[in-house]
Amino acid sequence: MAKKGNKNSRRNLEKLSHKYRLVIMNDDTYEEVTSFKLSRMSVYIAFSTLFVLLVAITVATVVFTPLRYYIPGYGDLKQRKEFIRLKMRTDSLETAINARDQYLKNIKQVINGEFTGKLDTTMLKVPTVDNSTY
Repeated sequence: MAKKGNKNSRRNLEKLSHKYRLVIMNDDTYEEVTSFKLSRMSVYIAFSTLFVLLVAITVATVVFTPLRYYIPGYGDLKQRKEFIRLKMRTDSLETAINARDQYLKNIKQVINGEFTGKLDTTMLKVPTVDNSTY
């Protein structure tokens, strides 16, 4: 069975290299206009190259021209900058609100006498006043 699969793959490779002739003729005069010698491999390579070039040109057109703004979700440059500015502002406001809520919670606990946080027990080093006269 392994030899049979090997023969089929060898035949397929040989078929790719067989030469064919493409002739374009004038229908009225039967005059040969042009002729091409082709193989299946050369046709495959030509179509693959054409496909890659068309995809590259399409992508380049969309990426490097204002057409990109018509893609859903892309937006324009002004909207993008505004979104970033609003996102930063929202983050800072959220941080400020969380700090304020924590402060108010601590004050409420102190007023109610339920404060369980760490007490500040450090003694201040106040310099003594020298009342002596020289």
